[in-house]
Amino acid sequence: MIPMPPSQMLGQEALAIVPAHDLGEWVVQAFVEGGAPLANEDHAHLRAASIGFLWAGVENARKGRKVIGLAEPGMPQGAMGKWARARAIQQVEGWFGSVPDFIITVDVGWWVQAGDAERCALIEHELYHCAQDRDEFGSPKFNASTGRPTFTMRGHDVEEFVGVVRRYGADATGIQALIAAASQTPEIAAASIAQACGTCLRAA
Repeated sequence: MIPMPPSQMLGQEALAIVPAHDLGEWVVQAFVEGGAPLANEDHAHLRAASIGFLWAGVENARKGRKVIGLAEPGMPQGAMGKWARARAIQQVEGWFGSVPDFIITVDVGWWVQAGDAERCALIEHELYHCAQDRDEFGSPKFNASTGRPTFTMRGHDVEEFVGVVRRYGADATGIQALIAAASQTPEIAAASIAQACGTCLRAA
């Protein structure tokens, strides 16, 4: 069954950020593990990764759009002093026991009203940001001492305005592959999602 945020995350006195350990377990069992119900080999490198999940009860927006999910490196990023960095690392370790390779944060307000397919699409979107680094020849990189994959954040395959595509077309804007993918029958059917999530299909 798809995990839901704890009740204390909802309402006027909602907690701001809470670890979502059950969500992380479900994501691995549903999408990442070999033979998982919704397994995607594009995420095979994540079988060697640690991913921490957080529920967020605080609304977030970026560039004029609501943020409903966010994937980030587990190690706190950006310019900060030694004390601020130590404080941030201590917080992450308090949530997860150690600093994970990635942290994925999910907006609880959006999650509770979304449908199963929307939730699954959001999770996979964030998983696609959690990538294995590549060398100059395009081969996957591994840590020489541990043998583990070297991880990095991956950008979107396509980022374009609808208006530009409408005016100039798919070829000129470099989204022909996206158009081709969208024109195919989805690989994951609603019935598959319901089976993997343990939820019932609603009658049409």
